[in-house]
Parts: sequence; C-alpha cells; structure tokens
Amino acid sequence: MVLQFLDALSTLIFLRHGVGEANPLIRAALNTFGNPVLALAAPKVFAMALAFYAWRSDRHGLLRCMNCVFAVCVGWNLLALWTV
Repeated sequence: MVLQFLDALSTLIFLRHGVGEANPLIRAALNTFGNPVLALAAPKVFAMALAFYAWRSDRHGLLRCMNCVFAVCVGWNLLALWTV
C-alpha cells in the first residue's frame, strides 16, 4: 500500500512539473477523466485488490513481483523529477 501511495504521489508531482505519463493505460485514463487524481484512483484500487488477493491466497511470489514493479515505478518517477 505504501508503494501504491508513493507511486501515485510521485506521478502527480511529475505530472504537475510537465513530465508526460509513459504508461499508455494511465495516459488513456488521464485523457478520459481529465482529473489526475481520479485517473490514478482506479488503477491503484485494482493494484491493491490484486495485492490483497495475492496475500490472502499465499501467492507471495506474485506479491514480491508486484512490489518490485512498483518500487521501480517510484524510482523511475523520482528520476524523472530529478532531471526536470
């Protein structure tokens, strides 16, 4: 949950600084909703539901993989902010 929050927060910050969204699904959500908070809410809720499912069904490998992916996303967002 912390990584989801950090990913959403860093995405909102770099969008505010004019850095474009690289993920085509999030980019489509941004175009559809217009409001970045609403555009990020649905994917974050889905990711947290998937993480909860992985945790409850003892699929710890999936949970570790998800954590690694979102840690990389947060790192990428921070790198994008650093270069702005």
